[in-house]
Amino acid sequence: MSSDRRTAVAAGVLFLVTEIAAIGGLALYQPLLDAAPGALGPGAATSALRGALCELVLVAAVIGTGAVLFPVIRRRHEGMALGYACLRLLEAVVITVGVLGVLTLVTLRQEAAGVGGAAGVDRALVALHDWTFLLGPNIALGMNTALLAYVMYRSRLVPRFIAVLGLVGGPLICASGVAVMFGAYEQVSVAGSALAVPVFAWEVVLAVRLIAKGFEPARGRADVVGTPQTTHVR
Repeated sequence: MSSDRRTAVAAGVLFLVTEIAAIGGLALYQPLLDAAPGALGPGAATSALRGALCELVLVAAVIGTGAVLFPVIRRRHEGMALGYACLRLLEAVVITVGVLGVLTLVTLRQEAAGVGGAAGVDRALVALHDWTFLLGPNIALGMNTALLAYVMYRSRLVPRFIAVLGLVGGPLICASGVAVMFGAYEQVSVAGSALAVPVFAWEVVLAVRLIAKGFEPARGRADVVGTPQTTHVR
């Protein structure tokens, strides 16, 4: 197996891990976030801790996609490769802040049950998580998706219809995040979920393609983003 083929498989697996971990994490700790301030039902703490572990797996996978794809993208456009890696790192940092908010919320509800003064802190931690969930897996994700899809489209590392999913999905989920920010609708809602479908489809289809077939062979000098036509593509 060639180096690029191994890279494609690794990237594909990591993209699938991001989807599974993100969905699992949200499902596990959402009941904690939806409960009344100070409320901690049976098993809620354990469920939230499992959700936090899922989110930490997500963080590792998000950073991993940026690191694994960096050398491949760099051969096409070094600046965009660096930008993609930095945006993935930013997304991971924001998600981590949200995880810390959830873990702190669990501790607060365990140790301050029935203490009225803790209600304000409780709501603040829920709000912290909600904002990180908006800024990380929505806005930062949308930006790095659009950037990676653009490179994939121009360099034809994957079939262009796959790249188009990212070019559509990235801006859409960014726009959705801004709409949520200004109160147009809730993030976890029919509208929010519908606008997240294209970026979800992009990551899943891209992952399956990379695992099954890898990157497309180089198609010529004109497809290299931002590179003079005299440059040889390896």
